[in-house]
Order: sequence, then structure tokens, then C-alpha cells
Amino acid sequence: MSHASPTYPQKRWSLVDLFPAPDGPEMRSAIEELQTRTMTFEGARARLRPDISPEELLELIHQLEVITHLSQRLHAYAGLSFAEDTQSQVAQTLLARTDQLMAQINNRLLFFSLWWKELDDENAARLMAGAGEFRYWLETMRRFKPYTLSEVEEKIINLKDVTGVHALRTLYDAITNRYTFRLKLDGSVKRLTRGEISVYFRHPDAELRARAYQELYRVFAQDGLILGQLYQAVARDWYNEQVQLRGFSSPISARNLSNDLPDHVVDTLLEICRQNASLYQRYFRLKARWLGMERLRRYDLYAPVMHTDKAYDFGEAASIVLSAFYNFDAQLADIARQVFQADHLDSQVRKGKRSGAFCWSVAPRLIPWVMVNYQGRPSDVSTLAHELGHAVHSIIAGHHSILTYHSTLPLAETASTFGEMLLVDHLLNQERGDAVRYEILFNQVDDTYATIMRQANFALFERQAHDMVQQGASVDDLAKAYLENLRFQFGETVDVSEEFRWEWVSIPHIYHTPFYVYAYAFGQLLVLSLYRQYKMTGESFKPRYLSILAAGGSESPLRILETAGIDVSRAEFWQSGFDVVREMIEQLEAIPSTLGEERPSMPVDHGTVLQR
Repeated sequence: MSHASPTYPQKRWSLVDLFPAPDGPEMRSAIEELQTRTMTFEGARARLRPDISPEELLELIHQLEVITHLSQRLHAYAGLSFAEDTQSQVAQTLLARTDQLMAQINNRLLFFSLWWKELDDENAARLMAGAGEFRYWLETMRRFKPYTLSEVEEKIINLKDVTGVHALRTLYDAITNRYTFRLKLDGSVKRLTRGEISVYFRHPDAELRARAYQELYRVFAQDGLILGQLYQAVARDWYNEQVQLRGFSSPISARNLSNDLPDHVVDTLLEICRQNASLYQRYFRLKARWLGMERLRRYDLYAPVMHTDKAYDFGEAASIVLSAFYNFDAQLADIARQVFQADHLDSQVRKGKRSGAFCWSVAPRLIPWVMVNYQGRPSDVSTLAHELGHAVHSIIAGHHSILTYHSTLPLAETASTFGEMLLVDHLLNQERGDAVRYEILFNQVDDTYATIMRQANFALFERQAHDMVQQGASVDDLAKAYLENLRFQFGETVDVSEEFRWEWVSIPHIYHTPFYVYAYAFGQLLVLSLYRQYKMTGESFKPRYLSILAAGGSESPLRILETAGIDVSRAEFWQSGFDVVREMIEQLEAIPSTLGEERPSMPVDHGTVLQR
């Protein structure tokens, strides 16, 4: 498939599909409508009786849909504006004002969910039977019944969060996204953003890799005490609300319930990841031999094994990703292309722009907004495939209500990770030079480490850190614990220097969404299994896979996965994902690593082992 026309320039996104401008007449009109519709809904409070009819309940739910749609548009405009320039006072003010508005609206609507949770089981079952696609949404609310407080308490928490933990997270973003980093390049010192300096983590020059990491954590360490105190406050807030007030058994249990996953499933996932630390230690020994080193330093984790200097301009990267999607199913490429056509992709690197990448799915029938910081690296192409995978997932699920189309976090990583695997297959089939192909294969295992083991260990650290904070641990205590966890993870295969004790304060997820990160490990191991099924069964796999995406958040993740024959409660399932990684490592071990020796061509049949 050719994507030579149209071209895909690297640019900033447009937010006009949300609102033409901040505080313009369209936004003021939307706020007014939101207030009016909320007032109307408040007037329905007296209609919430145990004997309410299914039809009357559905009428009220449809009113909530409209209110939620308006709220999401306003919130997304503020959040996306802040992400594109975290140093803008206009964006900062708009975000704070919108957070306050959302808290007020949520408080005014709170009576509905509280009534529904307190409704007797018999009437609840009667109403859910007639709720159609809203059954699971209603069922989900009732799962939180044991952890719900009184209406007054819930309102206080909503208001407190605006000037409390939400403000702390905004402050964290504002501080860390203003950082610049100094790195000596070609005889002169350059000032770089975080995205720009991260390019050098994969540079062939070992000394330059080390200096890049050292500079990154030098800057973070300067504010380490402040950032660490912000983290302590976030962790205390989470514990105070989720454990002390709501009664969850542990901090991570609150996240598990929101993901609709039993604690034992998550515990099993993290334990199997911990048990497989030796698998990646084996890989790091192999990589050290390829790099001619006795053992890797932490600086060398993502070092290229071949000096290919392969780079892709943005237009080429977009075409490659769309072609990879098209090779699986033309529908996927057509859907992903809508993000470009809608001008909803911000790919530039700018000072003040939020680091990293994300996809923001605002509402059904609104094309998602995708942010990347694209710099031409092969890893940037993978990131583009990942985020466009998220967008495809949202658009395919767009036939659902706004109340049911967002999937839970574990399944939210399915299409994104699958998209990266499609990209790897496409690149391996496209590239003819052994050097680039070897690099792709090594990058593939590097990426499974970054997505599975690294993220699982973040979650294990979070679990430990939340407990330590409650026991009065200092910021230095947390940094020491993080460094010890790193050294356990790598064993004797990787030398971890002292500056990595500050890596944890550079991870936005542990501030913004505690315990989010295990969703990446869940998603990657799940997709390894799904992709193996695809390679074994071909066309017959596609309808089952697309049905998982189309389900959105209309059903529990365990029920959705049952349709694919997957039981995530079994340790053997998670271990089977690591078995795929082990087979990938075995194939790499079979390649002669002597640089002067002729290397055999790699097999192109990736059906059993060569998977992302």
C-alpha cells in the first residue's frame, strides 16, 4: 500500500473541534448549557425511587450522557492546552478553572450514583436487566458500594482534590516540563528538552550515553527533595482517601477495583514478573557480549548493537505505520489516518511541551488527540504506532455511549501494543540489510523489557513506597529503596550507578495515576499471546481481535478476554508470555556475535517467536 500522497508534515495539533478559543463565545455557551442541564438533572432527584421503571431510568441516563459529553469536551480542551505548553499562564489558569468547574458539576450529580449504590439488590437487578448497553456501567458503580462515603463526605473530597492532589500534580508537571538539560555535542554545549536528551540514551557512543543519563538525573536530583515531597503528599492523599476513609485493604486495591481486576490477578501478574527477572538478566549478558563489554551499565540498556544511524522523517514514519496497519487490515489504516486528517496530532518537539506521548480519547465520534515528541528515531516510529493504536481502539469503540466506550486500563494497552508488533513485522519484511534487521530484533526485546519488566518493577516499587510513606520514610529512604530495587532487578548483569536513585521522581505516571503502570505489563503479555494466535490462525483471528477493541468499556475485561480463550487468573498464562520472550532471546543467542564473522540471514517467519 502506498501512502506517498497525501504527505504528513510534522506540526502542532488543532483544538478547534473542541472549541475555537479559550473563553470564547462557544466555550462560554457550552459552560452555560452544562450548568443548565445539570440544574435540570438535579430536579429529577425526587424521581429516584426503588420502583422507578427501566424506561424512566434510561431517560435520566441519557441526560447524564449529554452532561458528561459537555464536561469531557471542556476538560479535554483545558488538559490538551496545558499539555502543549505547560508554561503558558493562560493554559495553567484555564486548567485550574476547569478542574474547579468539574468538581462542582460532579458534586451536583453525585446524588444519582449514591442512590444507585444504595438501591436494594432486587430492584437493582430488575433495572439492570432492562438497561441494555448501560448494564455494565451500572454494575460497575455498584462494585464501589462498600467503599462509598456519605454525600457530604464525597462532595468534600471532590472539592478538596481541586486545590489538593490535583494542584500538586499540575505543579509537578509545571516544574519538570520547564527543565532543560546541558549536553556537550560537537564541541559546544547544547540546551535540550527531556525528549531531545533522551535521543542519546540509544546513541552508539557509550560515553555520550552516560553523560546524557548523568545530566538527566543531575537536573532531577537538584529538585529531588521537592519532587520527592510532592510524591509523599500524593501517596499520603491516596492512602488517606482510599484506605482510611473508603476502607480498601491496600493502596493498590483501589486501582485494581477501578480496573475491574481481582487483587489476586494483579498479585499473580507482578509475582510472575518478579520471578522472571533472571530472563532479562540473561538477555543483558547477551547484549553485553554483542557490545564487547564485560557487563552492561545502566547507561547501556538501550544501546544499539549495530551502528546503523537509521532515521525516519515524520512523513516516512507516518506512512510506515499506516502501511503496517494496512497489512493487517485495511480498516485499521483508514481509521488511523483520520487522526492526521482531523489535524489532531502534535508531533513537534518544543520547550514547555509535555514530555512523552499519549492519546486522549475525549468522546465517541470525536477523533482522539495524539501527542508525540517525534525526533526521527526508530523508537519514535514505535511510539507513533503505539499512540495511533490507542486512537484506533477508541474509534472502533465509538459506537458506544460516552459512559461505556472507554476500556479499563489493562485492555486500553491492547491495540497500542498490538500496533507496535504489526510495525515490527512490517519493518522486518521491508528491511533487507542485516544490520538494520538485527537492530530491529534487539530493539524488540529491549521494548518488551521496557513495557513488561520495567513497568512491573515500577508497580512493585510503588507498592513498597506507599507503605514506606505511611511508616514515615524520608525522600532519601525512598530513593535508597528504589536503587535497591533496581539492583535486585538487574542482579550482577547490569552496573547501576548512584544517580539512578532519582529515576523514580522522573516518572509522571506514579504521580498522576498511582499503580497505572502494571497495565503496560498486563497489556504486553496479553498481546504476546494474542499475536501468537494471529500468526497461527491468520484471517480467522481478526474478527475476535476486533471484537475485543469494539467492546470498549461495555463489559468487564475478564469477560471480554474469555471470548479470546484467555484466563488471566492463571500464573501459567502470564508465564506463557515470558516463554515467548525467552524464545526471542534464544534466537538472538543463535546469531554469531563476532563482528568480523559472516552472520546468517534471519528467518522471516515470526509466527512463533519474533514478536514485540
